[in-house]
Amino acid sequence: MRLFAIFGDPVAHSRSPLMHNHVFKSLGFKGCYTRIHLKDGSRLRETFFELGLSGANITVPHKEAAFQACDEIRGFANKVGVVNTIIEEDGKLIGYNTDADGFIFSIKPFGAIRTVLVLGAGGTAKALSERFRDEQMDVIVMNRSEGRLESYKEAGFKTATWETVEIKEYDLIVNTTSAGLDDENLPAPLEILKPLLERSSFAADAIYGKVTPFLKLCKELDLRAKDGADMLLGQGVLANNYFTNESYELQDIQNSMQESFQF
Repeated sequence: MRLFAIFGDPVAHSRSPLMHNHVFKSLGFKGCYTRIHLKDGSRLRETFFELGLSGANITVPHKEAAFQACDEIRGFANKVGVVNTIIEEDGKLIGYNTDADGFIFSIKPFGAIRTVLVLGAGGTAKALSERFRDEQMDVIVMNRSEGRLESYKEAGFKTATWETVEIKEYDLIVNTTSAGLDDENLPAPLEILKPLLERSSFAADAIYGKVTPFLKLCKELDLRAKDGADMLLGQGVLANNYFTNESYELQDIQNSMQESFQF
């Protein structure tokens, strides 16, 4: 029996154990997946080995710490410096990022997206911004403070703070902050967020399993929006593929994982 977990703070809300355990059971893989509430991201590596894990997912706020914890980084994670999936290979931690492709999967129903306003400047924002740019989208990253935007400027992104953001049309506004996860806060002041959403075509929140204040505002404005459930599914399928050593078809993993959302 191989053991897997998700690290985060908070983490009690995570559906990942239900998703991955259902896939393991359905496909006959001998694995078990649990939650680990980790407050100090610098302890991720030692905790991983102490628990004898074979793999893990990482959620806020430890995705950048997870990058530092790995011995080797593969694929898209190298580009963004953010890891949300880790597997153990011969005593080494191998890091991947499946968030970005999961999000692209989730917004396909919106159709063509040309301009995106990303709210927040953490690990999820980094991954999504780079992936949006790969898709030839025009990306602006907005954060409360200027400090965390420096790395985005260096990477060639357009940036803005609450004070400097231009109120104009965007095809998509994405909340990558934790606002609304365990509180009732908006990711930006109402007087800024409302006029932005009023001019936008679509919105998405990376948070799932809860109608956040951000999503409530979108509903009030009759704006087509979605939570992070499809992103969770998309990244989860790819992560499970790594956990199971690519032993199953992606479609089979997806079919089984989708069933878990009915529970």
